[in-house]
Amino acid sequence: MGNNIYITQEDMQRLRSLVNALQSTPKAELVSVLEEELDRAHVVESKDLPPDVVSLNSQVRVSDLDSGKTMEYELIYPNSKPSSNAHALSVLAPLGMALLGCRAGDVIEWEVPKGKRRLKVIEVLYQPEAANQSAA
Repeated sequence: MGNNIYITQEDMQRLRSLVNALQSTPKAELVSVLEEELDRAHVVESKDLPPDVVSLNSQVRVSDLDSGKTMEYELIYPNSKPSSNAHALSVLAPLGMALLGCRAGDVIEWEVPKGKRRLKVIEVLYQPEAANQSAA
């Protein structure tokens, strides 16, 4: 976390509503991290979101910089089902929050019980906003 991040107006509205709904629940501490990410995000129109940015429902390939392992995730809204064969990753999960708004080439770091994890965003395999632009 710490890179410039980009988010669509629609994703921002949905996620702000989620944060507000979870403020007085046991997940309040978790959503405060998401709220910090949203506070620093550059909000753009869907049509202006660069195609290499991870948005909700994007499929992304990442590489663990310590193990060299490559993984594919689909960043989903909580309690949603992924539309691909990629591993489902909730935007409320620490990695989901870290990936939201990142671009291909970005390196993200976050704390886990065993120390720090570092992942590099290799490629955005699918982004709904870019798919909608090419279909138009």
